[in-house]
Amino acid sequence: MKRYGNLWPQIIDFENLLLAARKAERGKRFRPNVLAFNDNRERELLNLHQALKRQTYQPGKYQVFQVYSPKPRLISAAPYRDRVVHHALCNVIQPIFERTFIFDSYANRLGFGTHRALRRFTRFARTSRYVLQCDVRKYFPSIDLSILKAMIRRKIKCRDTLWLIDTIIDGSNPQELAIEYFPGDTLLTPLERRRGLPIGNLTSQFFANIYLNGFDHFVKESLKAPKYLRYVDDFALFSDDDDYLAAARIAIEDYLATLRLKIHPIKSQLFETRHGANFVGFRVLPDRIRVRNDNLRRARHRFKRLQVAYAHDKVSFDRLTCSLQSWAAHLKHGNTGTLREAIFSELRFSKLPQC
Repeated sequence: MKRYGNLWPQIIDFENLLLAARKAERGKRFRPNVLAFNDNRERELLNLHQALKRQTYQPGKYQVFQVYSPKPRLISAAPYRDRVVHHALCNVIQPIFERTFIFDSYANRLGFGTHRALRRFTRFARTSRYVLQCDVRKYFPSIDLSILKAMIRRKIKCRDTLWLIDTIIDGSNPQELAIEYFPGDTLLTPLERRRGLPIGNLTSQFFANIYLNGFDHFVKESLKAPKYLRYVDDFALFSDDDDYLAAARIAIEDYLATLRLKIHPIKSQLFETRHGANFVGFRVLPDRIRVRNDNLRRARHRFKRLQVAYAHDKVSFDRLTCSLQSWAAHLKHGNTGTLREAIFSELRFSKLPQC
């Protein structure tokens, strides 16, 4: 396996840092921390370049908050300066790993995403009798940092680049507690091993793909599953042979144990595709694709918040229009013509009269 060196000059190059800053500010240009950074961007980037070059750079403190939709999660937002570093690193190392990913891994990859994954899932479901659909239990909090570092070192040998990667990984804040025991563990093993990547980091999303990349190849090449796809920690295998899928589940659990991961005991099921399957916010049935009720309920709540924000002049007309168009485009990936007409016909946006 080829290992890559001499990556550091590309990462800390001023032009790469400038590109990273432009990527990091997308959709966030008018936030106070971004405005403060951009007020003296050249100086900020030069200081960042020097800190990286001298290896005095250290990540800042995360801003942590809890979200409850679609499920309870701890979100960690890195300081903007650190997000620029994350983009600078990924600009250089992501293409190295990208060529090792299987075709049917869809999360956090340019040109892939949820809608392309949905089309592939639908095609597999409608040409197969059975599906084994699994979800990794507490995926991001369970990622073992020593195992992750070893995986990265199989492709990268540049010491300076590895220093930055380790600095980012080691700078991760404590995540949700996810104590699991595996063969050979002592009572203290889960407490002795550092686990967890912060949800919200660009690097975390990228490292999460690396962590399950070997598993993807195991399913495709060792289990010889022609119909398999993964979106983050949600993956599915399709077949007309339910005995094959039942045996595959056992092999999958054994392999994931080597990564100190377990599949969710309730969300992971083997069933007939004719009953329909939930995937990336939709329900895929043999003759149609519906929006999941919980996804629709969250959208209605979001529209109500937008109505209030627009009425109080806290959101611009352009941003409002962009949000509505985005949701309409999302719905078009299902059989939702009547639903779209019903939703948008009842929406009313108006500003409160000025005093």
